[in-house]
Amino acid sequence: MYEPGRPNLVEISRRGLMLVISSPSGAGKSTIARSLLENDKNLSLSVSVTTRQRRPSEIEGVHYRFVGIREFERLRDSDALLEWAEVHGNFYGTPREAVEDAMAAGRDMLFDIDWQGAQQLQEKMPADVVSIFILPPTMTELQARLHRRAEDTEQVIATRLANSRSEIEHWREYDYIVVNDDLNRAYMSLKSIVEAERLRRDRRPGLYDFVTRLLTEKPVL
Repeated sequence: MYEPGRPNLVEISRRGLMLVISSPSGAGKSTIARSLLENDKNLSLSVSVTTRQRRPSEIEGVHYRFVGIREFERLRDSDALLEWAEVHGNFYGTPREAVEDAMAAGRDMLFDIDWQGAQQLQEKMPADVVSIFILPPTMTELQARLHRRAEDTEQVIATRLANSRSEIEHWREYDYIVVNDDLNRAYMSLKSIVEAERLRRDRRPGLYDFVTRLLTEKPVL
């Protein structure tokens, strides 16, 4: 209801965006993604399927859907995945149906994926993707974070460190780069990116009807 002296709140329909966050393992993308999800009611996590073993802290259907190689191949070969990649010897992929339904309803989807998956999404849906790459402040700090996580064997940690340099080489392929030297500052940077991208003209088809009504409105004298 209109109240004199108080502006009307305007709801303008828009298409959801695909927020892609990548980083070398240990740079903090999952922690930042979790903070975004906890504080943004219109942002949902795209739950990937993976063939890797579940970590003790992970919950089936919340962090990932854990499947066998044959099931993953079935999903991949039936075009049920928007993207897929092999990372550290394991397969990861994004189920198509849930993402497309959310986007059409104006909900934003968050993708915690590597550069290979980001490339595929950018190729298939370039107008919908907002990509962010998170860098560690130093390689020494990256190594320390992997050890503090205490969820992987020394061999796995060594593999992740060895792969991190080739992963970082892909930083130029992303729209935004955030250095995670302070977790709160990195989180606020990502939050600002999301808020700005939601206001882009090309993501808000409802603007056309809104502006048309605005220009044809006759003020009450």
